[in-house]
Amino acid sequence: MKRIIFFLLVFFFFFLNELPKTEASSGEIYQIQIQGVINPPIAGFIKEAIESTEAKKGEALLILLDTPGGLDTSMREIVKAIMESEVPIIVYVAPSGARAASAGSIILLAAHIAAMAPGTNAGAAHPVTIGKEKVDKEMMKKVVRDAEAYAKSIAMKRKRNAEWASKAVRESASVTAEEALKNNVIDVVANDVEDLLNKIDGKLVETRTGKKILKTKKKNVVDIKMPFKFRFLSYISDPNVAYILMMIGLYGILFEIYNPGSIFPGVVGGICIILALYSFQALPISYAGLFLIILGIIFFILELKIVSHGLLAIAGIISIVLGSIMLIDLPSSYLSISWKSILAVAVISAIFFLVVLSYAVKAQFSKVRTGMEGLIGEQGVAKTDIYQQGKVMVQGELWSAKSEEPIKAGETVQVEKVEGLVLKVKKKEVKE
Repeated sequence: MKRIIFFLLVFFFFFLNELPKTEASSGEIYQIQIQGVINPPIAGFIKEAIESTEAKKGEALLILLDTPGGLDTSMREIVKAIMESEVPIIVYVAPSGARAASAGSIILLAAHIAAMAPGTNAGAAHPVTIGKEKVDKEMMKKVVRDAEAYAKSIAMKRKRNAEWASKAVRESASVTAEEALKNNVIDVVANDVEDLLNKIDGKLVETRTGKKILKTKKKNVVDIKMPFKFRFLSYISDPNVAYILMMIGLYGILFEIYNPGSIFPGVVGGICIILALYSFQALPISYAGLFLIILGIIFFILELKIVSHGLLAIAGIISIVLGSIMLIDLPSSYLSISWKSILAVAVISAIFFLVVLSYAVKAQFSKVRTGMEGLIGEQGVAKTDIYQQGKVMVQGELWSAKSEEPIKAGETVQVEKVEGLVLKVKKKEVKE
């Protein structure tokens, strides 16, 4: 009981340390860093950071942004949270070389203060439909028009260039930091955070609760680290990680089926499958790709049962590779499975089925060699004359024995049955 209480205390201490600290004094600038694809965990983190900044009565929330884009639903959640925020939200595309592409450019437009560092870019917000191999042209037009109207409404709300917002969606227009400032897409170009806070000091912004003059000069900047739960969920939402989790899950469960009672492979497999399903709920899955992967696994299983001289194994590898390519039905590179992951899984699959699982199958159907059952079929030598009873030496041990036929001392015998601690034996047949 004491151990359980101890582990519970450690668990709560760990997660409490992951929560943003609330002791800081009011009027500070709170800062978070967003790098990578915009997905549900990222949206959850930004919303939580906004709520935390409001609770602490911070001067503003600064979002350092570098993203290739992401999911429309997650982007809209973030924009809604920014629009409803009681504190000013500053989105700063930084450092040099960073970008606010696709969904990131809409988030940039939604900010109370939009800023970029030199050497960054934003735009290319044309929507990409996912989950279908072919999209009806009329439906695609509706999707584009909806996204265009959404971007324009945000730009107009923030008194920014609505025409550019329209082109970013309709024509995938993109701009550098200097072009964005010149065309009224952003408010300021700053070299670093300190330069940014100096330049926006005294600017008037309008939040949900009314107009506010920013007081950012020489303000203390407090980092809000991403809590463990969001880091973990964001990591497993990566298509490559989700794909690998799915394959590990399938293999773990399959290994458990072939070796009932192993427990560990089944538990790991079940957990991995659940985590993969969480990841796939936000990703466009092609069922054709999934069925090809399952077909590849079936080919590997048949290779263990049927002598095909490797043809079924080759077919299995080809099916898994093709299925993996088709699994994530999206042309965007940042939401697709890399070739390295596909080739690694194909090679490991071949090794798993042709080496590891083959041993498991052989072990399942091989003769028992331990315990009493392992004695059946073994040969030994009669140490005494045997009829109803006698003594035999089997596997280096002396056993009581009985036989339905007379056996002379020194003759070779074979164990037929084990009855308690008595071996039932017969004469070993000698082939002429």
